[in-house]
Amino acid sequence: MTARLRRRIGFEIELMAPPGVSRRTLAFDLAGRCGGTVRPVWHHDSEPSLVPGLGRFLHLTQAFEVRRPDGALLCTLADDVTLLAGLAPSAPAIPGWFRILTDDRRLLRLLAAQCDPGGSLKGVLDPAARLWDTAVQRHGPVYRLDDEGGATIALAAPLTGERERPCEVITPPLASDHHKALAELLEPARELGFTVPREAAVHLHLDGGPFREPAALANLVRLFAYWREPLRALLATNPACRRLAPLPGELVAAVSGTPTTEQLRRAAKDGGLTKFFDVNLTQVLTDTPPVRDTVEIRILPGAIDAGEIVDRAALAELLVERCLAAEPVPPAPEDPQDAAAGLLELAAEALASRDQVG
Repeated sequence: MTARLRRRIGFEIELMAPPGVSRRTLAFDLAGRCGGTVRPVWHHDSEPSLVPGLGRFLHLTQAFEVRRPDGALLCTLADDVTLLAGLAPSAPAIPGWFRILTDDRRLLRLLAAQCDPGGSLKGVLDPAARLWDTAVQRHGPVYRLDDEGGATIALAAPLTGERERPCEVITPPLASDHHKALAELLEPARELGFTVPREAAVHLHLDGGPFREPAALANLVRLFAYWREPLRALLATNPACRRLAPLPGELVAAVSGTPTTEQLRRAAKDGGLTKFFDVNLTQVLTDTPPVRDTVEIRILPGAIDAGEIVDRAALAELLVERCLAAEPVPPAPEDPQDAAAGLLELAAEALASRDQVG
């Protein structure tokens, strides 16, 4: 019997389409099944740059919102640059697939607002060009937009290397019937031949509000720092998953006592905290979360079965709920077997507390 989740949770599930199939294929399949619609949207991300002196490129790639007949969001299907295994890097672009690149986050947001992800490569930069009163120049397969002084604003280029195949399934927050909602997305994906990529993970977004209290936030740090290896073993974290890391030492040191919110924020800043750790705490360490007010658990392994995802999510949910208790999360035992049992005890404490309340 599949476990039952109690909290509002948004899921990000990384999949790979088979050759000849894309995330656009899945989008129209899902829309057709529910009588809904598909809308192209931009997905924001970054990648290492090969240009000397430029650390990374920011880019927009084509994603697809699927909405039900009443307009409610069913899911968004986007690229994920960490998914590489099995793709052919030299594969030519498929007509209609392209991306926009720039080196400034403010420009990226402006380009996303002006340019149409459902348009054509040839004309995609034209609306932005009108803002600068310049013309888009073509250089082989690439279109370049410069300002009047010749500084490059953006490039639009064909999407090569089978980058249409990676597919991150992003759900809206699900308040109930989590298994049913995920099965509605994943069963069609399996029928189309989608699989779990070698580097895949499943991410959980839980409402961040309860974890803004300094005691709960400190407990989250203790859970993911003190129990890192037992957690990864219990949840079967994928060792090939990218963009995971232990929490910064400065932040871990700060929870040895009873830190204030300001002390936790300062420690996170000193430690260079970003979203790319085992748990993403960036949204709850600010008064004005820039995207969504959530705690993001990033260490669940990839999966394409709704029951498997919900079962692991239910265990993670209990462990995170234990962080809401007044008692500090204790250090993990050194023995791996004792540590595994200790995690289950923490989950049992949360379950007992839940039963007392409910």
